[in-house]
Amino acid sequence: MNFRVKACNKAVAGEFSEPVTLETRAFMFRLDSATSHQNLKVENLSVEWDAMGGKVQDIKAREKDGKGRTASPVNSPARSIQSPKRMPTGRGGRDRFTAESYTVLGDTLIDAGDHYWEVRYDRDSKAFAVGVAYRSLGKFDQLGKTPSSWCLHLNNWLQVSFTAKHNNKAKILDVVVPDIIGVYCNFHEGFLSFYNAKTKQLLHTFRARFTQPVLPAFMVWCGSFHVYSGLQVPSAVRCLQKRNSATSSSTTSLS
Repeated sequence: MNFRVKACNKAVAGEFSEPVTLETRAFMFRLDSATSHQNLKVENLSVEWDAMGGKVQDIKAREKDGKGRTASPVNSPARSIQSPKRMPTGRGGRDRFTAESYTVLGDTLIDAGDHYWEVRYDRDSKAFAVGVAYRSLGKFDQLGKTPSSWCLHLNNWLQVSFTAKHNNKAKILDVVVPDIIGVYCNFHEGFLSFYNAKTKQLLHTFRARFTQPVLPAFMVWCGSFHVYSGLQVPSAVRCLQKRNSATSSSTTSLS
Protein backbone atom coordinates (compact mmCIF):
# COMPACT_ATOMS: atom_id res chain seq x y z
CA MET A 1 0.00 0.00 0.00
CA ASN A 2 1.50 3.36 -1.05
CA PHE A 3 0.51 6.66 0.56
CA ARG A 4 1.74 10.21 1.12
CA VAL A 5 1.45 12.36 4.24
CA LYS A 6 1.42 16.13 4.65
CA ALA A 7 2.37 18.08 7.76
CA CYS A 8 0.10 20.94 8.77
CA ASN A 9 -0.34 23.46 11.59
CA LYS A 10 -2.66 26.33 12.36
CA ALA A 11 -0.67 28.73 10.22
CA VAL A 12 0.02 26.93 6.95
CA ALA A 13 0.09 23.41 5.53
CA GLY A 14 3.45 21.83 4.81
CA GLU A 15 4.68 19.99 1.73
CA PHE A 16 3.85 16.38 0.88
CA SER A 17 6.40 13.83 1.97
CA GLU A 18 7.99 11.29 -0.33
CA PRO A 19 5.77 8.23 -1.04
CA VAL A 20 5.82 5.72 1.81
CA THR A 21 5.15 2.00 1.37
CA LEU A 22 3.20 0.14 4.04
CA GLU A 23 3.04 -3.65 3.87
CA THR A 24 0.91 -6.03 5.88
CA ARG A 25 2.53 -9.10 7.39
CA ALA A 26 2.79 -11.95 4.87
CA PHE A 27 1.39 -15.41 5.62
CA MET A 28 4.25 -17.90 5.68
CA PHE A 29 3.66 -21.64 5.81
CA ARG A 30 5.15 -24.94 4.70
CA LEU A 31 3.59 -28.27 3.83
CA ASP A 32 3.21 -30.86 6.58
CA SER A 33 4.99 -33.89 5.12
CA ALA A 34 4.55 -35.83 8.38
CA THR A 35 0.79 -36.15 7.84
CA SER A 36 0.58 -36.13 4.03
CA HIS A 37 -0.58 -39.20 2.12
CA GLN A 38 2.21 -41.72 1.56
CA ASN A 39 1.80 -41.44 -2.21
CA LEU A 40 2.68 -37.73 -2.09
CA LYS A 41 6.35 -36.81 -2.25
CA VAL A 42 6.67 -33.51 -0.39
CA GLU A 43 9.77 -31.34 -0.77
CA ASN A 44 9.51 -27.88 0.77
CA LEU A 45 6.55 -26.32 -1.09
CA SER A 46 6.46 -28.80 -3.98
CA VAL A 47 4.43 -32.01 -4.13
CA GLU A 48 4.64 -34.83 -6.65
CA TRP A 49 2.53 -37.95 -6.94
CA ASP A 50 4.54 -41.11 -6.24
CA ALA A 51 2.65 -44.31 -7.06
CA MET A 52 5.23 -46.40 -5.18
CA GLY A 53 5.28 -44.21 -2.09
CA GLY A 54 3.08 -46.36 0.12
CA LYS A 55 4.55 -49.64 -1.15
CA VAL A 56 8.09 -48.48 -0.42
CA GLN A 57 7.05 -47.52 3.10
CA ASP A 58 5.44 -50.94 3.62
CA ILE A 59 8.57 -52.73 2.40
CA LYS A 60 10.77 -50.66 4.70
CA ALA A 61 8.44 -51.35 7.62
CA ARG A 62 8.52 -55.10 6.97
CA GLU A 63 12.30 -55.06 6.71
CA LYS A 64 12.53 -53.12 9.94
CA ASP A 65 10.34 -55.69 11.67
CA GLY A 66 12.40 -58.53 10.22
CA LYS A 67 9.47 -59.87 8.17
CA GLY A 68 11.15 -59.27 4.84
CA ARG A 69 14.39 -61.05 5.74
CA THR A 70 15.39 -64.63 6.39
CA ALA A 71 15.53 -65.77 9.98
CA SER A 72 18.89 -65.43 11.68
CA PRO A 73 20.11 -65.11 15.26
CA VAL A 74 20.50 -61.38 14.73
CA ASN A 75 16.92 -60.99 13.46
CA SER A 76 15.27 -63.60 15.66
CA PRO A 77 12.09 -62.63 17.54
CA ALA A 78 13.95 -62.80 20.82
CA ARG A 79 16.50 -60.22 19.63
CA SER A 80 13.93 -57.93 17.99
CA ILE A 81 11.82 -57.36 21.13
CA GLN A 82 12.38 -53.84 22.40
CA SER A 83 12.53 -52.77 26.00
CA PRO A 84 9.43 -50.77 27.05
CA LYS A 85 11.74 -47.92 27.99
CA ARG A 86 13.02 -47.73 24.41
CA MET A 87 9.69 -48.04 22.62
CA PRO A 88 9.29 -45.16 20.16
CA THR A 89 6.87 -42.56 21.39
CA GLY A 90 3.74 -41.89 19.34
CA ARG A 91 3.98 -39.01 16.89
CA GLY A 92 2.08 -36.01 18.15
CA GLY A 93 -0.71 -34.36 16.18
CA ARG A 94 -3.04 -35.88 13.62
CA ASP A 95 -2.81 -39.17 11.70
CA ARG A 96 -1.37 -39.44 8.20
CA PHE A 97 -3.92 -39.24 5.36
CA THR A 98 -4.58 -42.60 3.75
CA ALA A 99 -6.75 -44.58 1.29
CA GLU A 100 -8.08 -42.22 -1.44
CA SER A 101 -7.52 -39.03 0.54
CA TYR A 102 -4.42 -37.87 -1.37
CA THR A 103 -4.15 -34.82 0.84
CA VAL A 104 -1.46 -32.61 2.32
CA LEU A 105 -2.09 -29.69 4.70
CA GLY A 106 -0.15 -26.56 5.48
CA ASP A 107 1.65 -26.42 8.82
CA THR A 108 0.38 -23.02 10.00
CA LEU A 109 -3.11 -22.39 11.36
CA ILE A 110 -5.19 -19.40 10.27
CA ASP A 111 -7.21 -18.03 13.18
CA ALA A 112 -7.31 -14.31 12.42
CA GLY A 113 -6.79 -11.71 9.70
CA ASP A 114 -6.79 -12.09 5.93
CA HIS A 115 -4.19 -14.06 3.99
CA TYR A 116 -3.27 -14.96 0.43
CA TRP A 117 -1.27 -17.71 -1.27
CA GLU A 118 -0.98 -19.19 -4.75
CA VAL A 119 -0.53 -22.64 -6.26
CA ARG A 120 0.66 -23.75 -9.69
CA TYR A 121 -0.42 -27.26 -10.66
CA ASP A 122 0.58 -29.65 -13.44
CA ARG A 123 -2.16 -29.54 -16.08
CA ASP A 124 -1.61 -33.24 -16.76
CA SER A 125 -2.70 -34.09 -13.21
CA LYS A 126 -5.68 -36.46 -13.22
CA ALA A 127 -7.15 -34.65 -10.20
CA PHE A 128 -6.22 -31.59 -8.16
CA ALA A 129 -7.84 -29.58 -5.37
CA VAL A 130 -6.96 -26.50 -3.33
CA GLY A 131 -8.74 -24.91 -0.38
CA VAL A 132 -8.78 -24.93 3.41
CA ALA A 133 -9.73 -27.45 6.07
CA TYR A 134 -10.00 -27.83 9.81
CA ARG A 135 -7.16 -29.74 11.43
CA SER A 136 -9.79 -32.29 12.52
CA LEU A 137 -10.28 -33.43 8.90
CA GLY A 138 -10.33 -37.24 9.06
CA LYS A 139 -7.52 -39.27 7.55
CA PHE A 140 -9.97 -40.92 5.12
CA ASP A 141 -11.82 -37.66 4.29
CA GLN A 142 -11.51 -36.11 0.85
CA LEU A 143 -11.42 -32.34 0.41
CA GLY A 144 -14.83 -30.82 -0.20
CA LYS A 145 -16.76 -33.92 0.82
CA THR A 146 -17.09 -33.03 4.51
CA PRO A 147 -18.37 -30.04 6.53
CA SER A 148 -14.76 -29.39 7.61
CA SER A 149 -13.27 -28.56 4.19
CA TRP A 150 -13.82 -26.15 1.29
CA CYS A 151 -12.06 -26.39 -2.07
CA LEU A 152 -11.94 -25.95 -5.82
CA HIS A 153 -11.60 -29.34 -7.50
CA LEU A 154 -10.29 -30.06 -11.00
CA ASN A 155 -10.99 -33.49 -12.48
CA ASN A 156 -9.15 -34.54 -15.64
CA TRP A 157 -9.96 -38.24 -15.34
CA LEU A 158 -12.48 -39.63 -17.87
CA GLN A 159 -14.63 -36.49 -17.75
CA VAL A 160 -13.18 -33.00 -17.30
CA SER A 161 -14.85 -30.83 -14.65
CA PHE A 162 -13.99 -27.78 -12.52
CA THR A 163 -16.13 -27.45 -9.40
CA ALA A 164 -16.42 -25.75 -6.02
CA LYS A 165 -16.97 -28.32 -3.28
CA HIS A 166 -18.08 -28.25 0.35
CA ASN A 167 -19.96 -30.73 2.55
CA ASN A 168 -20.28 -33.19 -0.36
CA LYS A 169 -22.03 -30.58 -2.52
CA ALA A 170 -20.54 -29.39 -5.80
CA LYS A 171 -21.12 -26.42 -8.07
CA ILE A 172 -19.81 -26.50 -11.64
CA LEU A 173 -17.74 -23.42 -12.44
CA ASP A 174 -18.15 -22.02 -15.95
CA VAL A 175 -14.74 -20.35 -16.10
CA VAL A 176 -11.43 -21.00 -17.79
CA VAL A 177 -9.19 -23.00 -15.45
CA PRO A 178 -6.05 -20.92 -14.80
CA ASP A 179 -2.51 -22.27 -14.55
CA ILE A 180 -2.02 -20.57 -11.17
CA ILE A 181 -4.81 -20.23 -8.61
CA GLY A 182 -4.75 -17.55 -5.92
CA VAL A 183 -6.45 -18.26 -2.59
CA TYR A 184 -7.72 -15.49 -0.30
CA CYS A 185 -8.93 -16.31 3.21
CA ASN A 186 -10.46 -13.80 5.62
CA PHE A 187 -11.02 -15.75 8.81
CA HIS A 188 -13.22 -13.35 10.80
CA GLU A 189 -15.46 -12.34 7.89
CA GLY A 190 -15.67 -15.94 6.69
CA PHE A 191 -14.55 -15.33 3.11
CA LEU A 192 -12.67 -17.96 1.11
CA SER A 193 -12.13 -16.73 -2.45
CA PHE A 194 -10.26 -18.18 -5.40
CA TYR A 195 -8.72 -16.11 -8.18
CA ASN A 196 -6.93 -16.44 -11.46
CA ALA A 197 -3.55 -15.38 -10.09
CA LYS A 198 -2.52 -13.70 -13.35
CA THR A 199 -5.67 -11.78 -14.29
CA LYS A 200 -7.19 -11.55 -10.77
CA GLN A 201 -10.50 -12.85 -12.14
CA LEU A 202 -12.70 -14.10 -9.32
CA LEU A 203 -13.38 -17.82 -9.78
CA HIS A 204 -15.53 -18.53 -6.73
CA THR A 205 -16.23 -17.34 -3.19
CA PHE A 206 -17.38 -19.37 -0.20
CA ARG A 207 -19.06 -17.47 2.63
CA ALA A 208 -18.50 -19.60 5.71
CA ARG A 209 -18.66 -19.37 9.49
CA PHE A 210 -15.36 -20.85 10.57
CA THR A 211 -15.77 -22.38 14.03
CA GLN A 212 -12.14 -23.54 14.22
CA PRO A 213 -8.81 -22.34 12.84
CA VAL A 214 -8.22 -23.56 9.28
CA LEU A 215 -5.19 -24.84 7.39
CA PRO A 216 -4.28 -24.49 3.70
CA ALA A 217 -5.24 -27.80 2.09
CA PHE A 218 -4.24 -29.49 -1.17
CA MET A 219 -4.93 -32.73 -3.03
CA VAL A 220 -3.33 -34.22 -6.12
CA TRP A 221 -3.67 -37.56 -7.88
CA CYS A 222 -1.23 -38.58 -10.61
CA GLY A 223 0.27 -35.12 -10.91
CA SER A 224 2.16 -32.38 -9.07
CA PHE A 225 1.92 -28.80 -7.82
CA HIS A 226 3.97 -26.01 -6.25
CA VAL A 227 2.82 -23.57 -3.58
CA TYR A 228 3.84 -19.91 -3.23
CA SER A 229 3.53 -18.66 0.36
CA GLY A 230 4.73 -15.48 2.02
CA LEU A 231 2.71 -13.30 -0.37
CA GLN A 232 1.00 -10.01 0.36
CA VAL A 233 -2.71 -9.74 -0.42
CA PRO A 234 -2.74 -8.14 -3.91
CA SER A 235 -4.40 -4.72 -3.99
CA ALA A 236 -6.73 -5.87 -6.80
CA VAL A 237 -7.88 -8.81 -4.68
CA ARG A 238 -8.43 -6.59 -1.64
CA CYS A 239 -10.56 -4.18 -3.69
CA LEU A 240 -12.62 -7.02 -5.15
CA GLN A 241 -13.14 -8.50 -1.69
CA LYS A 242 -14.46 -5.19 -0.35
CA ARG A 243 -16.89 -5.05 -3.24
CA ASN A 244 -17.84 -8.69 -2.73
CA SER A 245 -18.51 -8.21 0.99
CA ALA A 246 -20.90 -5.36 0.21
CA THR A 247 -23.02 -7.39 -2.22
CA SER A 248 -24.74 -10.75 -2.12
CA SER A 249 -23.36 -13.21 -4.67
CA SER A 250 -24.59 -16.56 -5.92
CA THR A 251 -21.03 -17.86 -5.67
CA THR A 252 -21.54 -18.31 -1.92
CA SER A 253 -24.34 -20.87 -2.24
CA LEU A 254 -22.26 -23.83 -1.01
CA SER A 255 -21.23 -22.27 2.31
